[in-house]
Amino acid sequence: MHDLSRLGAWAGLPFFTSDLPAIERALAAETREILPPAPQRFAALERCQPDATRVVILGQDPYPTPGHAHGLAFSVTAETPLPRSLRNIFREMEDDIGGAPVAGDLSNWADQGVLLLNTALSVPAGAAGGHAKLGWTRLTRQVLERLGDRPRAFLLWGRPAQAFRKHIPGEDHLFIETAHPSPLSASRGFFGSRPFSRVDAWRAARGEAPIRWA
Repeated sequence: MHDLSRLGAWAGLPFFTSDLPAIERALAAETREILPPAPQRFAALERCQPDATRVVILGQDPYPTPGHAHGLAFSVTAETPLPRSLRNIFREMEDDIGGAPVAGDLSNWADQGVLLLNTALSVPAGAAGGHAKLGWTRLTRQVLERLGDRPRAFLLWGRPAQAFRKHIPGEDHLFIETAHPSPLSASRGFFGSRPFSRVDAWRAARGEAPIRWA
């Protein structure tokens, strides 16, 4: 059972009492290796509390390669070679703002209020999308509903992420909806979308500080 005390204000979401026990039973019965390791499963929420969240980047599911996923969408541990999706994100960032991080650990973004959330928080090793129907999407919906209380920037990359836009209440948000940065789709609208400068320009117009992306 996950230590929910580390979730802070997120622990009050109904998901953790109504849905998580069944998911944890399913995970306990899983014979394959599950990624990321259990203590890192809710890292995105633990690292970025609701009132501190300024930007949401919505991914799909964790990297299915052992040693890559560590609980933050698109992020990998600092010593891990860049996965192709993250390489494309950094390529777009170089084109957009002239710089990118030197390693793939995006914890620094999370600490600035960028919620790096996947729509599924677990994946069997080697089986991308293997837990997409396990029940995690109810958590995604509740998180997004909670974050509709004031204007925020939402980066919805790929159709699965864009399907959650209808669960975001409120007005005056910035929505950037493009193709996913994976090699299969990045050239169909992710490259050239300039999401990082657009977020910062929107925040500047509201009198808010930019994100230190690079």
